[in-house]
Amino acid sequence: MRESEKWVADELERMYSEMHRMIRRFVPPEQWNDILRHRGWRPPTDVYETDTAAVVRVEVAGVDSKQVDISFANRILTVTGMRRDPADKLTYQQMEIKYGAFRTDVFLPWTVKEKDIEASYEDGFLVIVLPKAKGKHKVPITVIEESTE
Repeated sequence: MRESEKWVADELERMYSEMHRMIRRFVPPEQWNDILRHRGWRPPTDVYETDTAAVVRVEVAGVDSKQVDISFANRILTVTGMRRDPADKLTYQQMEIKYGAFRTDVFLPWTVKEKDIEASYEDGFLVIVLPKAKGKHKVPITVIEESTE
């Protein structure tokens, strides 16, 4: 390996280690295994807010709606699924469409009426409407004082 190639490889390894350290620092431990286990792709996802709801649009053209799972917990909307390659026995000349398992997670900064969440699938877009709950959501925060020993 030439010196320049070694430098690039070393730099990529350093960046990977730094990214790994940052993820471990900021992602709760209970979600870490899910992230490591998931090696799929993330579909393009738009999130916008109306006066009454958050709307999440996920571009998943070619995905059978039976292959999609939607869950909501701790203000995180998770959409997972599978897009199967219809021509997996062919030799591709060009391949840009992603196939296999996918996942997208969307954090919502406000409370949601979980019982009223609706989802529809049309023209390759999964649209999820999450109605906002009325009132303000307060999260108690405990301040821990440092001892000066």
